This record gives sequence, structure tokens and C-alpha cells, in this order.
Amino acid sequence: MPDIELSELKVFLAVAGERSFSRAAVKLHRTQPAVSLAIRRLELKLGEQLFDRRSKDGTMTEAGRLLLEYAQRLTRLAEETESAIGELRDLRRGRVLVGCNESAVHTLLPLVGKFRSSHPKIEVDIRRVHARQIAVEVVQGSLDFGVLTFQPAEPALLSVRIGSDELVMLAHPGHALARRREVTMEEVGRENVIAHNDPSPARERVLRLFQQRQLLLNIIVALPSLDGIKRAVEMELGVALLPKRCALTEIANGRLVAVPVSGLSRKREVKLVYRRGLMSHAAEAFLKVAGGRKLVP
Repeated sequence: MPDIELSELKVFLAVAGERSFSRAAVKLHRTQPAVSLAIRRLELKLGEQLFDRRSKDGTMTEAGRLLLEYAQRLTRLAEETESAIGELRDLRRGRVLVGCNESAVHTLLPLVGKFRSSHPKIEVDIRRVHARQIAVEVVQGSLDFGVLTFQPAEPALLSVRIGSDELVMLAHPGHALARRREVTMEEVGRENVIAHNDPSPARERVLRLFQQRQLLLNIIVALPSLDGIKRAVEMELGVALLPKRCALTEIANGRLVAVPVSGLSRKREVKLVYRRGLMSHAAEAFLKVAGGRKLVP
């Protein structure tokens, strides 16, 4: 396979376009001997003559005509590549990959809105990933960022705070406990509970706290989505223990109420985690909007 350089193809295209070695030299701001030498090197690499030297109008041989098509394609591709790289650098294209669980999306969206207002050409791809897997995928590079409510143990990861949240009991406004300023875990234990059926560190923490107090959590319905859980609570099928931010719209509209649970409700930070080292221009811009800083070891 001959090692053909793009610069040689550009000389070839100039000669083919001008149908003259001398005119191509003027166009390329080179001497005619230099153009002739470049074409000769290309012919030696290919093992074929590209121009009929007997003609006075730069007539191409059959091999020259064949090369012309591919040379045009290759130079166009090189120009497109250079343009695409420039667009990445200038933040006119690119993609940011963020992993989070369903409840964390509500904290992430304001950051995404702020980022999109200043970088509208960049796609933000938010993928649903189990909380335990997020740190691993960020370290491996399959995600640019992850959203967690705890600092992962991986030393290669850094984090920046993007918000806070609080676990609450969500109930229908007509529920007997809806007007309380706070309820106890014992009171929640006597209620029918609507829960998420997807295991998560937050769910395990709630179950562990109830077990430590030797209380039962009466889960009567398990659903695969937060929207489903909220609708079930609105239908008065039971109460739910969820982050308050998940239901801000329903709370504001009076469809649900959020009641803190003593011993269970506590403010927790929501963090955007990212790996040390190099990152894409788009990811670097996203981190800057989030208020974090890039560290290159």
C-alpha cells in the first residue's frame, strides 16, 4: 500500500485542474520543478504514469483519471474533518453524556437549561444508569459525567455540587397526615406505601433505617417509574417516600403534599461527578457552567 500524502494529492489536483504544470505551480505558489517532482514521486509510489508528458494540455492517463475521483473525495473528506474538529473546538457541535437515575434528573435539568442557553449547538444526552454503576462508567469514559447523592470511592473522580434534595413522604392533600409539619417513621409504617421496584442506594437506606428501628414498611404496590408512583399517590392508593424535587410541579399545583419524616428526612447534596484528566471541549464547557474545574494530572 503506497504511503500517499495529502499534499501530493493536492498538487495532482492542481495540475489536473489547470491542465498545466506551469499554471499549477503559479496557483500553488511553487516552482514548476517542485510541482513536477511531486507528481513524479506520486507516480513512483503508485507505479503508474498519471499525465501524458507528450501532450501540451496536461492530458491525464487512465490511471490519472481514476486517481482524480479518489483524490477529490479524499481532499473533501480531509476538509470536512478539519471543519468538524474546528466546530468541536468552537463549541458549534459535540455531545455531553451524563448518567443519572430517574430522580436525579430533576436536579440536573436546571443545569442543562443553563448550559443549553449558552451552547445551543451541543447535544446533552442524559442516560438512565443505576447509581452503583455511574462511577464505574465515568471512570471508564463511557460517560462524561454522573449525578450522585454521595461521593464515590474511586480516587480518579472529582465532584461539584449542583443542588440539594430531601427525602419526604408524598401524600394526597386529603390524607389524614397531609396537614402535619412532620410525621414519624412509626406513622409511615402504618400507611400503605407505593414504592419504586428498581433497587437503589436510597431505597436500601430507607429499608435499612426501618429495619434498625424494627419497623415494617408496608409496600403494597411497586412501580417502575416515578410518574407512576406519583399518579398512584394522587389516586389515594397510598403514600410514597421520594425526593421532594421529584414532585415540585405536583406540590405547586396542589395535587400532592410533601411532609418531612423525622429520622428519615435530611438534606443531601446532589453532585456532578467527573474524572480527572482530559475531556472533550463540550464536556469542559459543561463542567464550567456547573462551576467545577478540570484537573489534569
